[in-house]
Amino acid sequence: MNNMKNFMINLARMSGEILHAYYGNSGFRIYQKNDNSPVTDADLHIEQRLRECIKQKYPDHGIIGEEYGEERPGSDFVWVIDPIDGTISFTAGVPLFGTLIGLLYKGFPVLGLIFQPVLDIMVLGDGFQTTINGQSVKMRKIHRLEEARLLITDVKNINNYKAKKGFEKLQEKCSLMRTWGDCYGYILLARGFGDIMLDPVMKPWDLWPLIPIVQGAGGKITSWTGGAVMDSACCVAAHPSIHQQVIDTLNLV
Repeated sequence: MNNMKNFMINLARMSGEILHAYYGNSGFRIYQKNDNSPVTDADLHIEQRLRECIKQKYPDHGIIGEEYGEERPGSDFVWVIDPIDGTISFTAGVPLFGTLIGLLYKGFPVLGLIFQPVLDIMVLGDGFQTTINGQSVKMRKIHRLEEARLLITDVKNINNYKAKKGFEKLQEKCSLMRTWGDCYGYILLARGFGDIMLDPVMKPWDLWPLIPIVQGAGGKITSWTGGAVMDSACCVAAHPSIHQQVIDTLNLV
């Protein structure tokens, strides 16, 4: 597994080189996908490059990526790629974006990585330990929502996809709410600077790489109702000491 960790880090560094070439440069093209989400030349360039490297190194492994779909998804090992998580932030020059890379073994996420190249933050988790730039990190343990820092990406998404009442109640209870979201919210969570991260709508490439990271940092990540997260299209991540309080509040009727 160490060889795969090192390979994953190398993939992230390649992605970072490409991102640096595009970031802050208004000359790249932005397209609208069928779901009205944006995709840029940088997204496409990164995923193409990472796929080439994976297929060369591990030709029998599968790949699931945001921009180019699935290849051999039934393989024992499957790589998951989100070339730019936070494309809107990227196009706006806001450094809350990053590359997500995950590795599944027989359908279970065993490795996850976030790389924020502008700030040079590399997060790697295996479900047991999470490191940031090589240093082990743990989430902050608190016991009351009134102590918690709540992080989201977009209030509009929560109102569009989930019950507004529960979210508003959670926001009232927490000590602070900020939209320091996209993958950067999970970096803050792992470092103990955030306590709750909510994502009301996600795709596999948004979600699966995050699972080993949150768990390795001592956190709990579930669906909006507290169920298994792997087949969910959303997530709630928090320290186990407050996670159930978060779920109960979000699902108030």
